[in-house]
Amino acid sequence: MRIIIAGAGDVGFHLAKLLAYEEQDIILIDKDANTLKQASQNLDVGTIKGSSTSYKILDEAGIQNADLLIAVTSSEETNLTTAIIGKYLGAKRTVARIENVEYLLNKEKLDLKELGIDEIISPESLAAKEIKRLLKEIALTDTFDFDEGKLSLIGVNVDGNSPIAGKTLIETAHLNPNHNFVTVAILRNNETIIPRGETAFMQGDHAYFITQPDGVDRVLSLSGKRKQGVKNIMILGGSKVGFHAAKRLSRKFNVKLIESNKEKCFEFADQLKNVMVINGDGRDVDLLEEEGIQEMDAFIAVTGNSETNIISCLVAKNHDVKKTVSLVENIDYIHLSQNIGVDTMINKKLIAANFIFRYIRQGDVINLTSIHGVDAEILEFIVKAESKITEKMVRDMEFPKEAIIGGVVRNGVGYTAMGDFQFRPKDRVVVLCRPQCIHAVESYFM
Repeated sequence: MRIIIAGAGDVGFHLAKLLAYEEQDIILIDKDANTLKQASQNLDVGTIKGSSTSYKILDEAGIQNADLLIAVTSSEETNLTTAIIGKYLGAKRTVARIENVEYLLNKEKLDLKELGIDEIISPESLAAKEIKRLLKEIALTDTFDFDEGKLSLIGVNVDGNSPIAGKTLIETAHLNPNHNFVTVAILRNNETIIPRGETAFMQGDHAYFITQPDGVDRVLSLSGKRKQGVKNIMILGGSKVGFHAAKRLSRKFNVKLIESNKEKCFEFADQLKNVMVINGDGRDVDLLEEEGIQEMDAFIAVTGNSETNIISCLVAKNHDVKKTVSLVENIDYIHLSQNIGVDTMINKKLIAANFIFRYIRQGDVINLTSIHGVDAEILEFIVKAESKITEKMVRDMEFPKEAIIGGVVRNGVGYTAMGDFQFRPKDRVVVLCRPQCIHAVESYFM
């Protein structure tokens, strides 16, 4: 597959990195020579310096043979123009990154496919959606449901008072007598571990599990947590992410939004009827206390400054706020969350790149999600009658060591797949694997 990516910034670079594992023919276009040099030194991709709206540049990139053109520069106008021109010149599919969410809200009125744009994405809107997902359960650092909750991916921090701290998976097996959850990944000091029987849980680990519905409470108990709901939320920053997050969250929760720009506050007060909009400096601890930060269940920091977001989340933690989420610009910061006390750090560009990757991977993979800070993907497959995975029980398979089967949904019921489990056609299987072994895992489901 020939894929042309216009824009070698964070979104384009991360996307190219994911696709490089797929052994695709990738061409990166960017005006910045240094950005392209860094990409070519770290990734197996071709690079072209120039504007993606130039016919000459697109022709040089082989646009007429492109299976996919992805425009993710920092300019919305450039992205839309690139997609339209690229489609006209022969690209089979086009994706454009946008900032103006009116395009998303008025999809029915604006027939963008008629213009040549097959898919549009808004990093800000996707980040707001991600924040809502992360607030599903305070005690969990991450959560994602498969088949309407028949199985769930959940993340927790392992505390010192946890019964599993310092013990291996084998030693803790007796704590899971009903086999209603499986440990699929551990994030420790920025390193992603695909756990095996001899792997031990350590205090401070960020552990991830695939669970049946009745396994969530058990995991929380074993990690030293208890289930808590969300009612009151404070959002710091009237950015586009902040606005969209407030709009989404206010449908279900009590939301306070703090923004320093007075004009923005008046606009938000008109547009966000169910949100209390406060004009003030969110770095002012006295202001946060006056507005009841100590009564909040969750604190979301989404200003344009990563350091402000991180520090304000730490202030919130110091006021006993149970759940904190910080928006950061530097992707490298995401790994720091488990070490410095912020529950979850998110990067809107990384979220956007992962969304596009899921779009590209549509086919045998019916679902694909990424875990914040973890070097692995969660994939969901439907087993076919001829699939290789039906031939043997789990314990007898030579399944890739960089992957782990988390569970299966069969006839509307979720199960964890133990060693004696054998798959059948139409099963929906959830697998965690590193990006470089996706192809190897896919071969079991073809």
